Formats: sequence, C-alpha cells, structure tokens
Amino acid sequence: MGNNTRDIRRRIRSVKSTAQITKAMQMVAASKMRKAQESAVKARPYAEMALSLLRDAIDLDNDLRAHPLIAGRNGERTCVLLITTDRGLCGSLNTNLLRFVNSLPPGTEFVTVGRKGRTFIAKTRRRLLADFPIPDPVRFTAARHVGRFLLNHFAQGNCDRVDVIFSKFVNTAVQKPTTARLLPFTEMGALKAAGAAAAADRRDGIGYKLEPSPRAVLDLLLPHAVNFEVFDAVLEARASEHSARMVAMKNATDNAKQLVKDLTLEYNKARQAGITKEILEIAAAAAMG
Repeated sequence: MGNNTRDIRRRIRSVKSTAQITKAMQMVAASKMRKAQESAVKARPYAEMALSLLRDAIDLDNDLRAHPLIAGRNGERTCVLLITTDRGLCGSLNTNLLRFVNSLPPGTEFVTVGRKGRTFIAKTRRRLLADFPIPDPVRFTAARHVGRFLLNHFAQGNCDRVDVIFSKFVNTAVQKPTTARLLPFTEMGALKAAGAAAAADRRDGIGYKLEPSPRAVLDLLLPHAVNFEVFDAVLEARASEHSARMVAMKNATDNAKQLVKDLTLEYNKARQAGITKEILEIAAAAAMG
C-alpha cells in the first residue's frame, strides 16, 4: 500500500506542475492573440482603401492591364508563400494547413514563413526558394522583405502566379486554412473585393482623379499593396496561431485538472483500502490473543 500511494502522490504532483505550465502558456497565448487580432483589424481600412484606389487606376487606363505585375500569364508555374508557426502546441493548426500543400503539383515552388512549414517542405523534398523568419510582434518591415522577394521573382518571369497559404483567423475557436492569389495583381482576391466596392462607389457618383497619372500611382502603390497583403496574411496567421495555442493549452489544463481529480480519488481508495486492511489485521490478532 505504501509504494502504491507514494506513486500516486508523485503523479499528482507531476500533473499539477504540468497544469501550472499549460495555464501560464494559455494566458500568454491569449494576450498575444488579442494583440495580433487588434493589429489585423486596424490594418484593414488602410488596405481596403489602397486596393480600391488601385482598382480605379486600372479601370481609368486600360493600357495598364499590360503592366508586368497585372497581365495574366498562360503558364502553370506556381510559387506559394506558405505561412506556418515556428513552434508546436497549437492543436491541428499546422496539420490542416499542410494538407493544402499535399494537394499541390510536385513542381510548385515555395517561400516559407515559419519553421514548421520549412521543415515540411524539406522532408517532402519540394523546392524551397527562401525562408523568412518573422518574429513577434509582426512588423511591416519584416513582411516587406517577403513581398519584395515575391515581386522580383514574379517580375523576372520565374513563375506565372504567386499564391499564399495561411490560417485565417475567424474567431477564437475557428481558424480556417486559406489559399489566396497574390499575383498577377488583377487576380488578387482582396483586389476583386475592393474593386466591387469601388464600382459601387462609382455608381453613386464617387470617383478619383489620379495625379500625375494612373500609371505613376500604380507604379507606386502596386508593390506596396502586395507587401501589405503579405503583412495582413502573416497577421492573420499569427492571430490564428495564438488562438489555437490558447485553446490547446486550455484543453490541456482542463484535462490535467480532471486527471488530478481521478488520481486523488484513486489515492483515497488505496489509502482507505490500506486502513481497512490494517484494522482487519489488528482485529484478527486481538481475536487470536
């Protein structure tokens, strides 16, 4: 009985220590999630306005559709920006995301943000062009390095389209694996949405006069908009990561607490059984005496 109860007490102490760690990680993840979510929400109005302005510039001058970053291409060469996490302990977030990668053609090229994605690309022997570590909190300057690399790779004719795969933050419990088009620019999902909004504005009599010319505005804003889309995708991915980790650590903490209850019950039963056994031995010895 002694060894059994000592083992149970040792397990209870170990599980309680684990619960303290997972609880602390849950609180840290919750704090980071709130900050990442706030950053993503604050950036959206600026991004929407810039994309609407670009849509107007393209519509005002049809010749701009021949721009090297705008004109569609007939080839199938695809470069994918894959945004994953650096660390685990975030449930099935990365697993769900990497299912997208498994469905892509073998010749797809990858640029990664996040150690989990880089490791997966290396293990599956796919072509990795570059890896960009982006620390927390996410800064636009860091995302701009990624955007510039993708812009140069596309402009030099090394690929026919650039996509991004990331986890979109829906709410605390839901993170949606998402794929979106970055280049060519007229196929960008965010640009299409902004174009619909801009078209509605024009129907209401609201328009733009672009100075010095639509081409000059486009040359200035187009690379910036691509960089900002990368920045927004990284922000969404980070909010998803911290949310998934918070939920995973909460579940781990709850499971640890339940395990402590079960072990405590087991300990009390073992202790009670030992006491009963000792009483019976004393009673038997007294009866024999």
